[in-house]
Amino acid sequence: MTTLTDDTLPVTPRAMRDEMIVFAVMALLLASVPFTGVYPFFVMQALCFALLACAFNLLIGYGGLLSFGHAMFLGTAGYCSAHALKVWALPPELGILVGIAAAFALSIVTGYISIRRQGIYFSMITLALSQLLYFIYLQAPFTHGEDGIQGIPQGHMFGVLDLSKPTVLYYVVLVGFLAGFLLIFRIINSPFGEVLKSIRENEQRAISLGYRTDQYKFLAFILSGTLAGFAGALKVFVAQNASLTDVHWTMSGEVVLMTLVGGLGTIFGPVVGAFAIIAMQQYLASFGQWVTVIQGSIFVICVLTFRRGVIGEIAHYFRRSL
Repeated sequence: MTTLTDDTLPVTPRAMRDEMIVFAVMALLLASVPFTGVYPFFVMQALCFALLACAFNLLIGYGGLLSFGHAMFLGTAGYCSAHALKVWALPPELGILVGIAAAFALSIVTGYISIRRQGIYFSMITLALSQLLYFIYLQAPFTHGEDGIQGIPQGHMFGVLDLSKPTVLYYVVLVGFLAGFLLIFRIINSPFGEVLKSIRENEQRAISLGYRTDQYKFLAFILSGTLAGFAGALKVFVAQNASLTDVHWTMSGEVVLMTLVGGLGTIFGPVVGAFAIIAMQQYLASFGQWVTVIQGSIFVICVLTFRRGVIGEIAHYFRRSL
């Protein structure tokens, strides 16, 4: 599974039109979920992870930077939002902002440390920083260790929207996901996004053209980490808890898996990959520990049969930008 670096379609009005049509179809399908009888918790959880995978894809699929520590942004935002909601009794909208601000600050610090390295060294530094934060949160009093922060109040967003009602909560999470997705879409199709793609393809050539590539990669890291934090803040309202699971290295591995299965460097691939992985976890839970074996087998099959990922292969076959 690789990016479509050898035959990537140029950004044209036709490509933009195709992408917006697919986005409209996706939005309509997701908006109709409460009327279909599908378990809403599963879809809300999948939407949070889809936003996380899209944020991760912004960094690796368009910036060429493989991070093994994106769970630290998800977990940090979750812990900070949960603490703000339960201990500080802040309203939901401010609780989300606290989580986003925490992820933003963390991405600046970790990005400043890691962005100066390339390749596997960058990946290992992000993994080390993520594990460092894991052990900090394991010992920090406000996280309650292995118990996590439980019983987080959902409250009323803007004093009007009762998030304790599943349908209301679903549409709030859906709007948050669509807003984050559109922001990522706009970043990718902006001049900044084009420079990122050029850095991914040939960084030395981008440098020769006068671009300060480290600054572009640093900004991409901050944007990716902040959006991952937004996903973590939304997830708090769905799960009503914040735990060490969201900070563990296995969560970073799952995000990589979601992106690769859906299609690295594609716009809609991480969404499909997230839904596929979460669906397997949800509906194969009865198999116990064999779930990971089944997931691994499916991943191997996808690697062998879908080199570009599910959406990547579809886009390549139809010569469409997805």
